[in-house]
Amino acid sequence: MKAAPLQRILVIGPPGAGKSHFARQLGERLGLPVIHLDAHYWSAGWVEPTPAEWASRLAALLARPAWIMDGNYSRTLAQRLAACDTVVFLDLPRWQCMWGLLRRAWTERGRVRADMAAACPEKLDRAFLVFAWRYRSRSRPAVMRLLAQGRDQWVVHRLASRGQARAWLEGVSGRG
Repeated sequence: MKAAPLQRILVIGPPGAGKSHFARQLGERLGLPVIHLDAHYWSAGWVEPTPAEWASRLAALLARPAWIMDGNYSRTLAQRLAACDTVVFLDLPRWQCMWGLLRRAWTERGRVRADMAAACPEKLDRAFLVFAWRYRSRSRPAVMRLLAQGRDQWVVHRLASRGQARAWLEGVSGRG
């Protein structure tokens, strides 16, 4: 049985959409803990976990009673969807996401973001830019299929602009 709505919330979307910032703001409004997947996936120096390590870490995170979880990690999206009650899909246009990535790379260059693992300073390389550029044509169709398959299992809020995201946040009230 699913938890009551707004107890386990996934914030998903393309790189540069503002998932971490949105998740932090939503966490403040609802009083729920925020889980930034990047902070749990990476180890110092941008070292990736083994598949078994990542599966174990993710299972422990998903077992928590309430959370807001942000991040892409498409290989685990079905597993995360099965554990959530609400999805916020920041489905912003490509140009806004690319601008968000470039702005973040410039303002955070050389620093470790609060939503990132320790000793993983901000970086922007060609491979990540290509992934971000291709998200809409390569990753988004699979995300849309998964979201449609579970429409009876979770509530989906598809927000197509930063303005829609702000308005949605303003309409969310804290837990009793």
